[in-house]
Parts: sequence; structure tokens; C-alpha cells
Amino acid sequence: MSNQSVSFALNHMACPTLSPLELISAAKELGMAAVELRNDVKENSVTDVETAKAVKEAADAAGITVLSINALYPFNVWNEERKAQAEQMAATAAAAGAKGLVCCPLVDGDDNRSDEQRAADLRTALTDLKGILGKHGLQGYVEALGFPISTLRFKKEAVDAIADVNGEATFGLVHDTFHHVGSSDPDLYPKKTGLVHVSSVIDSEITFTDMLDGHREFVMEGDRLDSVAQVKALFDGGYEGYISFEPFFAGLWELENQVPEIRKSMDYMKAALAQ
Repeated sequence: MSNQSVSFALNHMACPTLSPLELISAAKELGMAAVELRNDVKENSVTDVETAKAVKEAADAAGITVLSINALYPFNVWNEERKAQAEQMAATAAAAGAKGLVCCPLVDGDDNRSDEQRAADLRTALTDLKGILGKHGLQGYVEALGFPISTLRFKKEAVDAIADVNGEATFGLVHDTFHHVGSSDPDLYPKKTGLVHVSSVIDSEITFTDMLDGHREFVMEGDRLDSVAQVKALFDGGYEGYISFEPFFAGLWELENQVPEIRKSMDYMKAALAQ
């Protein structure tokens, strides 16, 4: 595949010390055409409509697409509190000009619901979310999280539930290279995927079962997740969207400037994908 066929996006978690407006500038500097906003990067989070409107104005001026706000959590534990949270996040995402809202499931080893109750709650959440997202003209990006204590680990569970609520026009999947390996998920669903998140794990001592967000670095040589191979498989299967950088290691907050590290990772991935 050619370098030109890869469209990179900048997830705010890759440069969490930047303000939302600085994030847009960084994406422009890197030659990217899209960003993902977040609601969990401390004072740089986008959580209110006024901030979102300022982001949209800056993004429009820079020619940058806002892909999503990340994330509604835990979307599969649906109640009045979650419904209100979803309404507020959807309004904020729409004000930012975002295409969609990332939806992440509960990660909790103490969740005592049966498999049947979890499945029912997932469908209830998707049903109500379909209406909320539709009202704001948004897509829902459902992300299966691969941690052993995640309540939604496999894409097939999400795909089946989306089909059951006739939500195919509203919902797509997030393919995260870290979580895909962590769950040993056998399924890719490239054509049902709306977003791809990439990171790498370099630490040779940690097991896949014990991997945590803090082990996630920029994609580079020695990546035990083999994110490049995952991305190639997604493209070969018909995925046509963005590849978004989503590392989580604590050192990100200590880097004076994350842009050079992001550029190195972009260059590495372009070269590796071209082989």
C-alpha cells in the first residue's frame, strides 16, 4: 500500500498537555487532517458547549475534521445518570462539529451482572443512544475493551447487539490495536469499523493479560502488538478511515513537546505500511 493511502489523526491523549486549540495546531503542523477530542485530559478536556464551539471554529479555520469526543463511560450501564451524561456529551460533540461519540464499556471485576443481563443492558443502552445520537446527527463508535475484567471484550458482542437494535446506520466499531491483542479477539470487521486507535507495547516483561493503559507507547519498532500488521489487515479488508494515535504512558505528561515523537511514529508507520 502507498503512503498516500494512510490518513492519520491526532487523539488528544497523544499530547494531553496541549489545550484543545493547541491540539488543532499540532495536527496541522504534523500534516494531519483530523483530531479526536477527549473528556479525560484534565484541564484540557472538552466537556462544555462553549469550549466545543471554540474548537469547531478553530478546526474549521484550519481545515481539520473533528472525529469524536472520547468517551461516554460506562455506556453499557444504562440509567438516568448515563442518559443525562449521553445527552450532554452528544450536545457538546455536535457543538464541536464532531462526527461521533466514542462509547466505552464498564471495566470492573466486581460487576455482578449475569451474561444475559449484560447483553440486555447493552441493547437497552444502544437503543436509547440511537435516538440521542440521531437527534444530534452523530455516529456512535463502540469500543470493545480487551482487559480481562471488561464487560464488553469482543467485537462480535457489539456487532450482534447493534444488529438487534437495527443500529447499523448509527453505530460503528472502534478497533484498538492494544485491546484487540489484549482480548485475543479473532474478529476484525473492517467494514463495520469507524475508527482505529493505534499504540504499541515495547516492554518485553509484561504479559498480554497484565498489560495496562500505562504500557501503551507510540507505535515504533519492537511493537509487541504488531499494530502495523493489524492496520494492514484492516485496510486489506476494506477499512477506509483514519488511524488515530492513542498512547497512554505517564511520560506523555512530562514531555515538553510530544509533536516530534508523534512525527517519528508517523514516519515509522508510513514506512512499515509501504512494505
